[in-house]
Amino acid sequence: MAGPLNAFVPDSNAHLPGSDDGPLSGLTFAAKDIFDIAGHVTGCGNPYWLATHSPAEANAWVVQRLVDAGAAMVGKTITDELTRGIFGENMHYGTPVNPSAPGRVPGGSSSGSASAVAGRLVDFALGSDTGGSVRVPSSFCGLFGLRPTHGRIPLDGMLLQAPSFDTIGWFARDAETFARVGSVVLPPSPAVERPQRLVIAEDAWDLAEPGTRQALETVLEKFGALFASSATVRLSPSSLEEWSGHQQVLQSREAWESARDWIDQVNPTFSFEVSDRYALARSVTDEQIVTAQAGRNAVIARMNEVFNGGDAVVCLPTTVAPAPPLGQRVSDRHTLRLRNSALTSIAGNTGRPQISLPLAEVDGLPVGLSLLGDYSADEQLIALAREIIG
Repeated sequence: MAGPLNAFVPDSNAHLPGSDDGPLSGLTFAAKDIFDIAGHVTGCGNPYWLATHSPAEANAWVVQRLVDAGAAMVGKTITDELTRGIFGENMHYGTPVNPSAPGRVPGGSSSGSASAVAGRLVDFALGSDTGGSVRVPSSFCGLFGLRPTHGRIPLDGMLLQAPSFDTIGWFARDAETFARVGSVVLPPSPAVERPQRLVIAEDAWDLAEPGTRQALETVLEKFGALFASSATVRLSPSSLEEWSGHQQVLQSREAWESARDWIDQVNPTFSFEVSDRYALARSVTDEQIVTAQAGRNAVIARMNEVFNGGDAVVCLPTTVAPAPPLGQRVSDRHTLRLRNSALTSIAGNTGRPQISLPLAEVDGLPVGLSLLGDYSADEQLIALAREIIG
């Protein structure tokens, strides 16, 4: 499916009609090119992967779920190579346009999906979130986006990068459509009460650039009254950067284990950034894994304290700033990735759900405000989003 936004992959015409009726009847969607579509090769953002894999035998679970519910899939969207990016610039297929911030990156690795939704080419789109690949594009493109509770949505038929962090998420422009999709793709779980306690993550807000913090705090003031109580809390006894370091080590090892045999056999061409990340992943030692896993366990224990009582929601910036310009220096991009990862690693390390809401702008550029919920509180976060939007 060609288009002016370069959102769709150029080497696949995969599409699926929706069922005749269902809760999503009349809606169109796109799927990140890591989800299997029967009869088509899943390209995963790299032409070497495309050339060395066979067509899928079945549709990914989440894709089949959506078409059974009446939504029509109209195409596959560009992704960062093997989902190993966070800004959306693909050296092989180009960078999808960010319609909400022209001249700036859309965010990755679910770049094409975010671009297609923001550009009104589809009603919603599927992405994945391992280290922030739904939340970051949501913030950069001014969209609703959710990283669900880890393990809540089956990953069958999807490229796995780091299985203990991988999740499936989706994008939409409005809260109603977003909620309709959620009612279909989120399997039943025990009911969770609506959060009544707002926790403002002080150390997360400290990471945001001044303009971003000011814009988001203005929004926060408007909906704080929706909660019975609020408190400002520092989440980490050390630093969120340290928390992010634990995820980077563990995620890197898992990503290397997922791709090492194929890389060894094919010797593919990657962008410098992706090559660098795999080289670093290859060098992770067992000692580092032990330390990082202990650190992750400590993060989980700390966040269990924050959520003690089961009635809290944590508020934080989705990203430290709006989308950066296209073509930044690699060194600048590396620094920004680490800063954003300090925010995204809270949900990543703990497996809790996080929704990004398109509620603010900085100099006309969108930036997201996030709500982090307790385990299986995905529907409650979506309901809160609708309540906040009004």
